[in-house]
Amino acid sequence: MNRRAFLTLGPALLLAACVGAGTEPVQLGADGKPLPRIYRITPAVAEQIPYRFLDSVNTMRRAKGAQPLAFSAALNAAAETHSRDMSVQNRPWHFGSDGSSPLTRVQRAGYNGRLLGENISETYQTELETLSVWMAAKDQRDVILDPNAREAGFAWHQEEGGKIWWTLVTGG
Repeated sequence: MNRRAFLTLGPALLLAACVGAGTEPVQLGADGKPLPRIYRITPAVAEQIPYRFLDSVNTMRRAKGAQPLAFSAALNAAAETHSRDMSVQNRPWHFGSDGSSPLTRVQRAGYNGRLLGENISETYQTELETLSVWMAAKDQRDVILDPNAREAGFAWHQEEGGKIWWTLVTGG
């Protein structure tokens, strides 16, 4: 094939590769933009999520010279409570529907350490995509990489329509 023929066929070949057999068609919303792909958390996936997330966090912490985090049952409970509550409120923010703060929630869950930070997210993305977004924002990255942090709580709540509410709480 000569260069001119390749340059002419190149875009067509690329397009054909992108549209190839076996791929799902992209669904568009009323605005013409692609609808989010729903990441369904099945029971089998749910068992893997916390460990995949913690492994990824600890890999980044090691790269920055910080000690690895360990899960705390109390912090996990506080994170789960808040993920569900954000769904009920239908807004990602750090205060509970009862006015509770992150500090109040970890105390209610029985955590005896010091609360250091909380990251939250409302998304259709996986836990690792969410972690990537958190790492891209300085204030959220600081929560993840805080050298004083020793423990973490991580949880999510997925709504029927697929939206996921993620919460990460760190303590030391």
